[in-house]
Amino acid sequence: MTSAVHPAGEVRVWAVRQAPPWREDLSLSLLDARERAKAASFTHRRDRSMYLAAHVGLRLLLGDRLGVHPRDLRFGRDRCAHCGGPNGRPVLLGGPGGPHFSLSHGAGITLVAVADVPVGVDVESLPGRRTVELCLARLHPREREELLRVLRAELPLEFCRLWTRKEAYLKALGTGLSRGLDRDYLGAGGEGRPVGWSVVNLSCGPQDRTHAAALAVPRWVRVPAGPGELNWSAYGHVLGGVGSLEE
Repeated sequence: MTSAVHPAGEVRVWAVRQAPPWREDLSLSLLDARERAKAASFTHRRDRSMYLAAHVGLRLLLGDRLGVHPRDLRFGRDRCAHCGGPNGRPVLLGGPGGPHFSLSHGAGITLVAVADVPVGVDVESLPGRRTVELCLARLHPREREELLRVLRAELPLEFCRLWTRKEAYLKALGTGLSRGLDRDYLGAGGEGRPVGWSVVNLSCGPQDRTHAAALAVPRWVRVPAGPGELNWSAYGHVLGGVGSLEE
């Protein structure tokens, strides 16, 4: 495969909403043993289908960028930036300075971000009000104050938009939720946010009223307004042509 050329500092985000248009066994053939075991652990077919779509999509996107077959990619974990343990962000193994990536599952949608700089992406379905109330105490004081001023009907959406900004930022840092949620201000106001970072909400397209999403990258990187849709047919050649892949 020939690698695609991408400008320095670019970040791209794709939405995966549907399973690929080929047999499940062909998707499984692209995954490693750990991913296949995880797929087999799902009780419900829809959950397994969305997991396969997310991880096959990630492999196709990274393989296209690097010019290698998706099944040849190997994944591992970086060291955690918070505790130094081997449970940091997912990384590609076997090559110097491979692209950074981030993947997030929400009900009915997965987002995949690929960049040549640290990146974090998150998507969540809107929580219930009880969940919001339980989580408020864990937030930065200014964030709590802002949310308490939001109209009750809009609280789940505004909380979810904030939560995805937090998760995206912590993924980009490489700490995940091991870093205290009250340490960094990611509220609606720009002043006081982490220096050197752009943390923005993304459109979820037709799921804007049921989901929220966010992206975090270094401040000098231009961010997209929203994700593009993953076009499965563009990758049919990887498995021998779209015509031969359809069930």
